[in-house]
Amino acid sequence: MEIIRLPAFHDNYIFILGDRSVGQAVAVDPGDGKVALTYLQQENLQLTAILITHHHHDHIGGNRQLLAHFPDAKVYASEHDWHQGRIPGQTDRLKEGDHLEIFGRTAEIMFVPGHTQGHIVYYFPPIAPDAMGDLFCGDTLFAGGCGRLLEGNPSQMWRSLQRIRALPDQTNIWCAHEYTLTNLRFALGLQTKNPQLQERFQRVQILRNQNQPTIPSLLSLEKQTNPFLRCDCPEIQAVINHPDPERVFSKLRGKRDLF
Repeated sequence: MEIIRLPAFHDNYIFILGDRSVGQAVAVDPGDGKVALTYLQQENLQLTAILITHHHHDHIGGNRQLLAHFPDAKVYASEHDWHQGRIPGQTDRLKEGDHLEIFGRTAEIMFVPGHTQGHIVYYFPPIAPDAMGDLFCGDTLFAGGCGRLLEGNPSQMWRSLQRIRALPDQTNIWCAHEYTLTNLRFALGLQTKNPQLQERFQRVQILRNQNQPTIPSLLSLEKQTNPFLRCDCPEIQAVINHPDPERVFSKLRGKRDLF
């Protein structure tokens, strides 16, 4: 399974999962149908499915355009969003623990409310001991940050992030936005003595100055540097002056909203 990252809008990413040997592809969160369609046509790939993490327009806005060209493609999204009728063209509803077979790999569905009430993520475990896993996490976890609480509450989001944190270190984090530089600037104000964070910030500055992407990130690096995954660490708790991780997360998210 090949993973292609397509920039869209100002800072979104659309992901194309492809198997050129059979000429087929799957789109993840195609907010801009023209961007995804142009790539599929250039590469002569037939779209067989669309994977949606949540209902926001910059993740579903291209569904109808893609389905107009590939009417047999399935559209997968959460059971919650199915009942809300929020996903254009949705054909299949997914819940916690479901599995999808895609080009020789199995996606495990995790229900991670917080950013929205129906948010799901797609986790592809590694297929060999020395291989990487891949997580398509929409707007739940970002490189250096996490999503805003637009429908959920801090308790939900903290639990969701803990579940992602429990995945293997060698997991690629394919999040849907290029927010990394701003997220790390915020993180540096909290973790002033974190050498891994300082080194990461310098690398990300160089990449962004060259207009290069910072996605995918690596979960092991997120565990070391992302403050929203470290709300149970003394260093972060000392900044908020509170020992309860959920309260720490809530305060951090509020500070980030104003940053």
